[in-house]
Amino acid sequence: MTDEGFPADEIDTSRPHPARMYDYYLGGKDNYEVDREAAQRVVDVLPDIIPAARANREFLHRAVRFLARSGIRQFVDIGTGIPTSPNTHQIAQSVDPRASVAYVDNDPIVATHAGARLTGSGNTGFFLGDLRDPRSILDHPTLAGLIDLDQPVGLLLVAVLHFVRDDEDPAGIVAQLREKLPAGSFLVLSHATADFHAGSLPEVFKVYDKATATLNTRPHAAVEALFDGFELLDPGVVQVPVWRPDGELPSAEDIRRIGFYGGVARRT
Repeated sequence: MTDEGFPADEIDTSRPHPARMYDYYLGGKDNYEVDREAAQRVVDVLPDIIPAARANREFLHRAVRFLARSGIRQFVDIGTGIPTSPNTHQIAQSVDPRASVAYVDNDPIVATHAGARLTGSGNTGFFLGDLRDPRSILDHPTLAGLIDLDQPVGLLLVAVLHFVRDDEDPAGIVAQLREKLPAGSFLVLSHATADFHAGSLPEVFKVYDKATATLNTRPHAAVEALFDGFELLDPGVVQVPVWRPDGELPSAEDIRRIGFYGGVARRT
């Protein structure tokens, strides 16, 4: 199942898109010249964006694997971005092939890739939706066909809420989604921060100001507040490499390079 019923001219190649810029940071090829130029300007002033993006992706993998091993068999991945293997369904279905995943993104170009890479399994689907309108996601027929909201769900908001401005009420968006999740559900959330790169961020903000979504970094306390109504699991909201690493922790110097906080929490 996938939403691909949109005209080609809906794909905006005149301005950089954060999902395609993120694909560039990860070493992907699914981006346009306008995205590559913008992303490279970010890399030039903030080289740590490369290891940060990769550490964030690894956090997603570990968190999904943890949820699947904890018995979660349904996942809603909002802000999917350009598919980069292994994707959420590949991680979850490696634990249980019956796991279902609904992918959501607001970029039509993601849909063109989703058909080939995200929806090959009968338990996966993609649809276009905007996080700023949670009701449109929750009421979407593709979601209803894959996800039973009466059973525990893994909600993934990975590297997406920093594209929501304060006046668009990111905490309120999370609260609307939370209220539809039954007890036993989990929230996986990561978010960019300026806590470690304050000097470089003004130039980065200028790049994203010309993109299709602005970058809105937040400090630790503000990211932690997004988990209100959930019970945070150990080790709480931390820089993403610190969240339950598979092996030894990176060095303190390497961790400091990672301007992403992340956490996993349970709906009680």
